[in-house]
Amino acid sequence: MNDSAAQVLQFVQENDVKFIRLAFCDITGAQKNIAIMAQELPRAFEQGISFDSPNVKGLEGAGHTDLFLVPDCSTISILPWRPAHERVMRMFCDICYPDGSPFEAASRSVLRQAVQRAASQGFICRIGTECEFYLFSTDEQGRPTDVPFDRGSYADISPLDKGENIRREICLALEDMGLMPESSHHEQGPGQNEVDFRYADALTAADNLVTFQSVVRAIAEQNGLYASFLPKPLPGQAGNGLHLHISLARGGKNLFENRPRHSESAESFIQGILDRIGEITVFLNPLTNSYRRFGSFEAPRFVTWSHQNRSQLIRIPASSGEANRMELRSPDPTCNPYLAFALLLHAGLDGIEQKRGLMPSCDCDPAETDALLLPQNLGQALERAQNSEFVARWLPEGVRESYFALKENEWRGFRQSEDTFAWEKKNFFDRV
Repeated sequence: MNDSAAQVLQFVQENDVKFIRLAFCDITGAQKNIAIMAQELPRAFEQGISFDSPNVKGLEGAGHTDLFLVPDCSTISILPWRPAHERVMRMFCDICYPDGSPFEAASRSVLRQAVQRAASQGFICRIGTECEFYLFSTDEQGRPTDVPFDRGSYADISPLDKGENIRREICLALEDMGLMPESSHHEQGPGQNEVDFRYADALTAADNLVTFQSVVRAIAEQNGLYASFLPKPLPGQAGNGLHLHISLARGGKNLFENRPRHSESAESFIQGILDRIGEITVFLNPLTNSYRRFGSFEAPRFVTWSHQNRSQLIRIPASSGEANRMELRSPDPTCNPYLAFALLLHAGLDGIEQKRGLMPSCDCDPAETDALLLPQNLGQALERAQNSEFVARWLPEGVRESYFALKENEWRGFRQSEDTFAWEKKNFFDRV
């Protein structure tokens, strides 16, 4: 057992931890967990904890081979909403074969490989997230309704904003867990909220986003509410976006720092993402409902970039020093962040390797130009990904087969339904 594992065991003993949640994600990014007692943690470090992987979406490809959860010592967090006595701790896990080698189709392994590719070239990718969600009232049985918790709009305060105490509880819980929320506010839609995170390395940022969504759901439920991350839960209202602030460092220097302009590597990184965005949209916007969000309330429709213009796919915010970055505005919170971040990182690194020049910025209405459109529905996005050499190169076959089969089934169900929004509400509203 290594020193890190020994330190975790000491922490468990000194902090009255009795239950360990071994957290992992299925192929959609939904968090799962197996809970073990504290005395089983040494075995988890040394051998891993086996689980019924064929019952987890995306892990069916392991066949009859046993898979094991191996805790990552750097991810310990006490769950602050659980009892203070005999406490509950959560750790993210890597999924491994019996011999300890990583299971290649696990989402976290896919992102780890992308991070390692960047590191081999001297790059560190940092990602900060802005994640939006709606708070809805629940009925007498505690089931979600589509009645927003309040009628506030962007940056409103009490009494229009009824979510300020909920956001406060969320931010304090995240802080107790070692995460770093930077700001929060009411968003445009009724009952819609946003919490923004300080940037972190790509793997930590993905772990943090999964943690954030679980915290939001838990705090909302404690307050008799339901938190929805569905991209477009209310017709005619703002959708839930996941804006990604991405920067790249090499040799301790932020390559997005503009003195007087960004480095060539930063511009090639942006162009690499622009080149591949259509092929990976099905991983950034995975639901049929995702495409209802595009083209309204500043959600992009075109493959364009600009300085500061919030309606473009990529914008370069006004900032300085270490805060310089690009902002990708198309993803939504229902994506699997491990797969999404991995593909974005690979696309950007391809752009650097190929020395791609950055296309001209678009500072007008892109509809008046010859700019390319993002895929306009799940079917188009799925077809682009299935025919993509890039996706085939960087995602293991097992991931592609499982993910594409899942999306084909959803697209088929959507097209066969008489009321597509009702079908989405039935299949997704109380699940994402």
